[in-house]
Amino acid sequence: MLNLGPEFFAQMTAHARSGLPNESCGLFAGTIDKTTDGEEKTVTAIYCLKNTDESPEHFSMAPEDQFNAIKDIRKQGLSLLGNFHSHPATPARPSEEDIRLAFDPSLSYIIISLKDAEPVLKSFSIRGGVATEEPVKV
Repeated sequence: MLNLGPEFFAQMTAHARSGLPNESCGLFAGTIDKTTDGEEKTVTAIYCLKNTDESPEHFSMAPEDQFNAIKDIRKQGLSLLGNFHSHPATPARPSEEDIRLAFDPSLSYIIISLKDAEPVLKSFSIRGGVATEEPVKV
């Protein structure tokens, strides 16, 4: 389960819209609690980063921006929970490229679709080339 406060949903969505027509991206951090059902992740920080590819079909984050975000995450005693990016014109599901580039199976991968008037946010666990939607509580 991924707990995402409405303020973080709004922040991610605003960042995604500000990057149109390109994909936008970033990282998110927080806490991880072990439960009988697995893990419960709670987002407490969002890091909106620049899509250095400036493309509507894929994204890359500058290593320096990622390093600075990780440095801040560690300073705050948080855990990196995952990354997020937008799909300006396609559904909120991982593309083949998204799955291929998902190197850390412990992370959550949020995709925000802006193809309709209302944004759609979904989160995925990606392990061994298989994407599985995970529940998100906003």
